[in-house]
Amino acid sequence: MIRLDKYLADMGVGTRSQVKQYLKKGFVTVNGQPEKRPERKIEEHADTVCFRGEPVHYAEYEYFLFYKPQGCVTATRDKVHKTVLDYVKGASVKELFPVGRLDIDTEGLLLLTNDGPLCHALLAPGRHVEKTYFVRAEGAVAEADILRFAEGVDIGDEKRTAPARLRILSSGKCSEVLLTITEGRFHQVKRMFEAVDKKVVYLKRVSMGPLHLDETLKPGEYRALTEAEVQALKNVERTDTC
Repeated sequence: MIRLDKYLADMGVGTRSQVKQYLKKGFVTVNGQPEKRPERKIEEHADTVCFRGEPVHYAEYEYFLFYKPQGCVTATRDKVHKTVLDYVKGASVKELFPVGRLDIDTEGLLLLTNDGPLCHALLAPGRHVEKTYFVRAEGAVAEADILRFAEGVDIGDEKRTAPARLRILSSGKCSEVLLTITEGRFHQVKRMFEAVDKKVVYLKRVSMGPLHLDETLKPGEYRALTEAEVQALKNVERTDTC
């Protein structure tokens, strides 16, 4: 059981104080009847709550596929830069957090959720969750680079990177490739290309585990995950570590 004002606030209808005003104005019904009491107890999966005639379904966890644009930081708050959560409206923003991180000048797929156990499962090193990036780099990428990435690259850490898959889309003065890695070291993709005398000039994450960037989204836009996508993520969570 949960208080009605908390129920509505948790589902992004408004702040607790805003919700109380909505209740006073008669915008909320419970099981078809107007309800003005914020302290009214709600059984999350049994009672029907509507706001301005639209059902408000309770979900303990929320999942959003976000197309992170360049220029914002992967954080929940920042005193200087815009954060990824500054783009999210209507959800329980204060509870959401990004799963993993992308550099400020990197764009692409980012999962936003309030599901802590799932976040841990996706980021745990032993899961080897694959992340694929579209990379544009200065310099001609060749077969030799594919072999070096497959063997692991020395990027100045205590040990080489884990084996990575490199697929060449075009090669020349400025090459375009797809790179799939299973780690998340600091500036890893950029450092891997530097190790083979290339410089990354554009970087976009196009997939993470079973999730793929929705090309109908523009940078800065997001959508809720489908049930199938959520289930695919939960299957990753249940997979035993390697």
